Amino acid sequence: MQTPLRILIDTNVAYTFLTKRTDKFSKEAEEIMFLCSGNRIKGYIAFHSISTMWYLGRKSSEKVRREIIGTACDLLKVVGASQKAIISAVQNIDFRDFEDCLQDKCAKEAGCDYIVTANLKDFANSEVPAVTPDRLLKIIHEELSSNP
Repeated sequence: MQTPLRILIDTNVAYTFLTKRTDKFSKEAEEIMFLCSGNRIKGYIAFHSISTMWYLGRKSSEKVRREIIGTACDLLKVVGASQKAIISAVQNIDFRDFEDCLQDKCAKEAGCDYIVTANLKDFANSEVPAVTPDRLLKIIHEELSSNP
């Protein structure tokens, strides 16, 4: 790969990795975060994913939640969206899930190539293509083998 692939990691994928939760994409989430940590790919996370993860971790201690959020911020660049992009998301009645529409706006503003998510159906109308973690790894491996 000449220029590193730029990806926005959806909350569900980041949270799976950060909490070591077992789900369908646990192994892939770990591999993707490893690639982000080594700067093989540029990993981003939407600003609002941080507060969502804080909320999801409410059964854990504050110390554990702060460690999880800190790790996310160490591994991934936190990105936001402009007021214009947020207003566009508010007005977008074709997007099934508003929170995911915000993910799309953040990914677009960060210049991401893909949104990595476990819920493709929620990104049917996204401007930035959405892929599952396993599909992203296939894309990366295909690019590596075609550009040795």
